[in-house]
Amino acid sequence: MKSDELTLAYLDKASVRLEALGFYRERKAYSDVVREAQSVVELALKALLRAAGIEVPRVHDVGRTLEDNADLLPPTIRDHMPRIRSISKRLRKERELSFYGAEDFVPTAEYELSDADQAIEEAGFVLEVVQSALGDAI
Repeated sequence: MKSDELTLAYLDKASVRLEALGFYRERKAYSDVVREAQSVVELALKALLRAAGIEVPRVHDVGRTLEDNADLLPPTIRDHMPRIRSISKRLRKERELSFYGAEDFVPTAEYELSDADQAIEEAGFVLEVVQSALGDAI
């Protein structure tokens, strides 16, 4: 595992966004919590891929890339792979709806405190696991 300036920038951005989730939660902006939680997960996982020397795809859910390259990832990541992939996939699905909504889906009305709390917990979990896995590289 190696880190470079961009990898570290991704992790810094993910950490700042994770802190910002509390701001949104306090203001009952639950859809914004969900949307930004997706960014935390995406940035953390893309930092992991970069650190492992894996080509970072230009998609929002990199779970398949993680799975396809599991042998290049630290054991900590492999141990948590099913949950990490599930979180990334779920938040990717929520990404557009939580931000833009739809004709029959108003984000500010549809998301609740429980959605925000789940997103915060999941984003924190992914970031913590990635930081732990990168260890001395960061």
